[in-house]
Order: sequence, then structure tokens, then C-alpha cells
Amino acid sequence: MSELNETIQQRLKEAYASLRAATRDGDDYLADVRQSEIDELRRIADAHDLPAR
Repeated sequence: MSELNETIQQRLKEAYASLRAATRDGDDYLADVRQSEIDELRRIADAHDLPAR
């Protein structure tokens, strides 16, 4: 697994966890920020033909 792929996967894992916590806590702003981060990470992964889980 490439370093870029590992970094993207780790950041996605953290962003998804943060998104779940923000949603649970009713923090709509943070949920929107995390969803945007996830979307961007998935876009980067797609641009480099990497899986985005």
C-alpha cells in the first residue's frame, strides 16, 4: 500500500469517526465540515485510482 493511500485511508477513518460524533452531538457545522473533508479525500483517491473506503 502506498504512503498516499495509507494517509488517505487514515484520514478517512478519522473523518468518518468525527462525522459520526458530530452527528450524534447535533453539531451540524462540524458534520458539514467533516462531510466536505470526506468528499475531498474521496476525490483525491479517485484521481489517483486508489480505493476510498
